[in-house]
Parts: sequence; C-alpha cells; structure tokens
Amino acid sequence: MSMHTPGMESQHEALAALSSRYVNVEALAWQDTPFPGIRIKVLMQDPQTGLQTVLTEMAPGAVLTDHEHTQVEQSWVLQGSLVDHEGEVTAGNYVWRPAGSRHTAHAPNGALVLGFFLQPNRFY
Repeated sequence: MSMHTPGMESQHEALAALSSRYVNVEALAWQDTPFPGIRIKVLMQDPQTGLQTVLTEMAPGAVLTDHEHTQVEQSWVLQGSLVDHEGEVTAGNYVWRPAGSRHTAHAPNGALVLGFFLQPNRFY
C-alpha cells in the first residue's frame, strides 16, 4: 500500500491492510515549506496518486504564492483566517475550490488549516 503517514511508517507497518491508521498529530514534526512562515504536517499521503491530507500552519502575514488547484481542494480553517481575492474563510468554516481555480492565499492574522488534496497544487 502506498498510502501512509510520513514519520509513522514504523507504527503502521505491522497493521493489516484494512486496519485503521491512528495518527498522533502532536507527535508529528512540523516541516518547513519553501514559503516563509508556512509549515505543514502531512497526515496522510499517497505518492502514486498525489492524494494528501495536510495540516498547514501559517504565521501572521504569511503568503502562499500564486497557485492552481489541479483537482478539487478542500480547506477547513481551525484557527485564524485565510484570505484571497474572492473572500475570507474564518475559524470553524470551510471552503472548497474547483479544479483549475487559481489564487494567492494569505493569513493576515495567522491560520491553522486542514487541507484535503486529490493532487498537489501547481505553483507559478
């Protein structure tokens, strides 16, 4: 199975194919991204398809540069807010964007976002 949680392979490798994979999110290390003030925890990924569930932390003022959603993107904002040219999604709320949509996202006051991707974004 190619689907896994980076950093938890040793805990999950002995499980049966159809067993649940419990993830201690707090124990996962934050990973820096190429974007200043933005770091992530990959909760689940499938390198063969590009499927990912990602927890993203954005420092106040952080900007995710111009990018296209190659497939549908879903974001649930847990803390703070996420802003783009179309509007703002605030803590406790959710936004989804169709495949082919393109924008720059920023977090004026910081944000913690749970994102669901069928394929990785394309950055410009």
